[in-house]
Amino acid sequence: MSTSPEAVFTNAAIVLPEEIVHGSVLVRDGRIADVASGPARTAGIDCEGDHLMPGLVELHTDHLEGHYSPRPGVHWNMLGAVQAHDGQIATSGITTVFDCLRMGSDEDGGFDPAEMRALADAIETANRDGRLRAEHRLHLRCEVSAPDVLDALEHFRRDPNVSLVSLMDHAPGQRQFQSMEQYTLYYKGKRGLSDAAFEAFIARRLEQSARYSAEHRRAIVDHCRAAGITLASHDDATLAHVEEAVGEGVAVSEFPTSLDAAKAAHGAGLAVLMGAPNVVRGGSHSGNVSATDLVGHGVLDILSSDYVPFSLMQAAFVLAGRIGLPAAARMVSQTPARAAGLGDRGAVAPGLRADLVQVRPPREAAEPPVVRGVWREGRRVA
Repeated sequence: MSTSPEAVFTNAAIVLPEEIVHGSVLVRDGRIADVASGPARTAGIDCEGDHLMPGLVELHTDHLEGHYSPRPGVHWNMLGAVQAHDGQIATSGITTVFDCLRMGSDEDGGFDPAEMRALADAIETANRDGRLRAEHRLHLRCEVSAPDVLDALEHFRRDPNVSLVSLMDHAPGQRQFQSMEQYTLYYKGKRGLSDAAFEAFIARRLEQSARYSAEHRRAIVDHCRAAGITLASHDDATLAHVEEAVGEGVAVSEFPTSLDAAKAAHGAGLAVLMGAPNVVRGGSHSGNVSATDLVGHGVLDILSSDYVPFSLMQAAFVLAGRIGLPAAARMVSQTPARAAGLGDRGAVAPGLRADLVQVRPPREAAEPPVVRGVWREGRRVA
């Protein structure tokens, strides 16, 4: 990765938090030293009129799992999986990523707790060895209804790289799948279960949720509060869910499934996060509230790439036509950074990290943008 103590980005449409200015950005020792409108006084990196945006901040992606287990029963070399994931993350313009690791078995099965610990070790080894382009942090997705969730969490209790923990319950009738029709459509076909096997599966998951969810949720919240770890509540569906999250000190409401829940969370000061694929596709794959509806009501704060890394950049440009690119860019950079307590990045502003992305905008509505260059702390990484 190239590095130099000073660089100038010239001839750029610079996406600032509130406006776009044509000018130049001076980078010194990995930080933004100056932002100036008009022609640069010195030669530098010619952005050719492209947009220069802050590096994107991704809070919730389980994309790493697909690289580690690309086929049923196939487990890839962990370092190789991390590097492959990182390459796609960085070339999508993401310079800070919170990699999701699942804690507890849910409807999709799951990984052994020791397996998740080994995958986290691979991320941390790759970070230390300079193998990675983006900065990687850990996000633990805790399935509170799973009997083994606390056993899985035990492997991470003293890991300083854990920066975000989400609380979720995917049992039937809870949160994401409030109706059995949605649940059956999504899981019965996906798992290929017979009617009898599916009925037994539902009964087991309902019993586990009733037995474990409240106790496990309290234990995880207590741990995160003591450790200073940011909390997220997953799939809030009702006002009661939001009230519970507020009482627990949750900072982020991930993927609320109803407009009422999103409005309540936003009004209570929680940052409302939705999936960028929801924006690009025009709706939720689970049949829940659409992200663009939340934009229309002014209650969407953060976008997450979820399962398609490039969707984060693409969604920002989709929303730019409705709310302007500066506002859309805040949803994928400044606001997630602040929600996660990272005040040193997320905007093109003097004093902040020089995490920058050169982007050629779409020429027509159906066309995606093109990421042409990515810099992390002033070093080109893609």
